[in-house]
Formats: sequence, C-alpha cells, structure tokens
Amino acid sequence: MDEPSCPGCRELSKQVAELTAQVAELTRKLDEAVRAGKRQAAPFRKGPPKPDPKTPGRKPGDAHGKHGHRPPPPPEQVAECHEAHLPDACPHCRGRLVETGTADQYQTDIPRTPLIRKFRVHIGHCEACGKRTQGRHPLQTSDTLGAAASQIGPNAQAAAAILHTQMGLSHGKVAAVFDALFGITLTRGASAQIDLRAAVRLEPDYTQILDEVRSSEQIAGDETGWRIGGHPAWLHAWVGDRATAYAIDSKRSADVLERVIGRDWSGVLSHDGFASYERFEGAIHQQCVAHVLRRARELLERATRGAVRFPRQVIALFTEAVHWRNGYVPGTWSDNQLDAHRVSFDDRLLELVRRPRAVPEYATLARHLRNHFEQWFAFVFDPRIEPTNWKAEQAIRPAVVNRKVWGGNRTEVGAKAQGVLMSVFETCRRQALSVVDHVSQSLRWFGNRLLPRPTLLPARQPSPN
Repeated sequence: MDEPSCPGCRELSKQVAELTAQVAELTRKLDEAVRAGKRQAAPFRKGPPKPDPKTPGRKPGDAHGKHGHRPPPPPEQVAECHEAHLPDACPHCRGRLVETGTADQYQTDIPRTPLIRKFRVHIGHCEACGKRTQGRHPLQTSDTLGAAASQIGPNAQAAAAILHTQMGLSHGKVAAVFDALFGITLTRGASAQIDLRAAVRLEPDYTQILDEVRSSEQIAGDETGWRIGGHPAWLHAWVGDRATAYAIDSKRSADVLERVIGRDWSGVLSHDGFASYERFEGAIHQQCVAHVLRRARELLERATRGAVRFPRQVIALFTEAVHWRNGYVPGTWSDNQLDAHRVSFDDRLLELVRRPRAVPEYATLARHLRNHFEQWFAFVFDPRIEPTNWKAEQAIRPAVVNRKVWGGNRTEVGAKAQGVLMSVFETCRRQALSVVDHVSQSLRWFGNRLLPRPTLLPARQPSPN
C-alpha cells in the first residue's frame, strides 16, 4: 500500500500500525494466560526456560559447600549387626582368599513389620461409691474397649495426619502408604477419623496459638481460595511473632481475624491491601510493596514511548526505600531522623501520584497509592517491619499446593480440623519441634491426667522495659 502524501495521514497511519501491533501482542499474552490457567497438569509452570540458566551441580572453589554424607550413627542406636563374610573363593580367578581386616558400613532402614502392642487393662470399682474404674497405660490414646479395642497407635496416627494435612496425600493414598510400607490395614474413613480426632485433641494448642497471635507485635496476613463440599470458601493465614494460625471461613473478609485479635488491636499489620483490613484503625498498616512493584512492572511491559515514565518512577521510589531498609544498621539513626526520612518518602510519593494520568490503569494505580499513602513506608521509620507480607504468602503456599491436589474439604468439620492441624504443624516447625512427637504425645495425654501436657509454645519472656 502506497504511503499517504498528507503528513497528518502518515502520522495517523503510523499510530494505527503501532496500536495494531500492541493489540496483537496483548491478545497473544491474554491467550497464553487463559491457556495456562486451564493447564492443570502443570500448575506451577513459569514459562519457557531461561536463555542463560545456571550451570547445574556444585559450584567450584570456596562456594563448593559441604557434601551431604550421612554420618555414622552412635553405637547405642545400632539395633542389628550382621557379618558380610568373604566368599569361598576369588570371584575373578577362583583362587584362595586371605582376610586382611574389616570395615564398618551402616544402613538406616524403615521397619516393615508393624509393632503390635497388647494392653491388659485392669478394671475395678470403688468400695466407697461403687463407680467403675480402669487402668491407663502411658502409651494408650483412649479408654475404649470391646468392639473398639483394636486401635492404631499414637505414632501411626500422627504420621497419618501429617501425610494428609501437611504432605497433601488423599485419605485413600494415606491408606495405601500404610499398607504398602508398614503392612497396616487402614481405610479411607479411618484416615479421615484420625484427622478429626487429632484436631479435637490439639484444640488446646490451637487456642494457645490464637492467643499468641493476638499478643504479637507484628502480624502478616494473607488469604487464598478454598472449597468446602464443593462450595467456595477462603483459607486465612496469620503469621505472628512466634506462631502461625490458619482458619477456613466462608468469607474473604477480615471478620475471622477480628474475632481473634479484636478491632482495637494496635500492632503492625502487614497485608496485601485488601480493603477489609482497614477496619483495624488502631493498627500500624504496612501494605505489601511487592504487590505494587509487580503491578508497576506489568504496566511497564505494556507501556510505549513516554508512557514508561510513571511506572519507572514508581519502581524506582519503592526500590530505593527497600534497599535503604535492607542496608540499615540498627542504632545509626535517631527516631526523629527516621521519622523525617519516612516523611520524605511520603512527600515524594504524593508528588508523584497527585498529577493527573491519561492512561486509565495509571490513574487507578495512582489513586490507590494516594488513598493509602501512609501505609507504604512504615518500614522506613521502623526497619524491623517487613516491607512485604512474604511471611504470610510463604505460610499459605503449602496449602495452595494441597488445594491443587485434592481441592479442599468435604465438610465444615473437616475444614475446622484442617485449620487446627495446619496451625499446630506450622507452629511446631517454627519452634523446631518434632510434629510426630508432639501429636503423638498430645494423643496420649488427652484423657490421661497422669501424663504432663506437651508444651508447644514456651512462656513469653518479660519485656526489658
């Protein structure tokens, strides 16, 4: 097609060509995003391989790192000792062999034969009141007899709960693992009942976790979609100073968090900007900077010519603040200096977002930044505050993986048990406690007041002030 002779027409044709190419590119990206969302076989695909990937294997020189050789176990842990004798003759020439010494090799294996315990429960009655009483061994998890006298042990119950709730195996696969590895017969229903029973007996720990979150100075919150009986629901995660709590609710709103900490909670609340968190007016809000940077970078990818200026300015401002916070040395600035530094960032942000924007997406981002300008740079005044809610996103990630595998819970009771078990398991990890040991001890402690209750969270140390 011949180029128009009119200068205005040529400029208009050039703009039409640029816009046509931009529409084609955006259509291609939209199609890829739609296809990726429907490709459930690869839910974690991140796109094509990098053009310059890192060399696989260990790094050379000082960065080589330590090898993961398994150290030999202490002598008291060795349960079996076997002799690996020389063969009768040389395997190469059939000559006579002469023994010159021995060397040790160790092997750590799993038990394939289940350990079956028998408890002889002594039964009696009180001569004074005539009430029936029976004995209780520290390894028992309940007092039931008769038809329910054959039970699964506490360690096996703890393992079943972990395999389903933490590892993401369905109840059918949990039963298959027990049968294939340990020779223990378990049904899907029994696996589900183990989860429910463990959740009931861990309720005191869950209450303690919620109290710990309530008394935390900083809380990072996040939420993700969930399913209960096929209906939409939301999984909430709150990461406190020493504990992590989960709860499943039919709503995304912060009602469930308000029931835990109260509307007058006055700590530091890190979140992704969801409007429901605004009800905590007494809290110091720190909105996630990573969400803003991600949003600005997406706008920058689609921008052309002079439109690249605004997203670049947003990225530069927030990146500068994060880098300053990461390099801050405690004690080098006074509170007045930190406050003035934070005010300077607030002023620069207001100067940036108060200008009118012709692009609708830019206007929306600028309005969001302006409406919450006091919630972006709390970490500049107090560098102990995280600029993002990465703790909550990291805490919720395993649940997202499990949701992609088995979808959610079938009942409200199962959803409640899910929240209790996830809270206890994650808090155990943060406290460097064995999940199996803690759950096993809790199952044995419940109903047996002769045993001490296992401790999940140590007592808080008094504040130096």
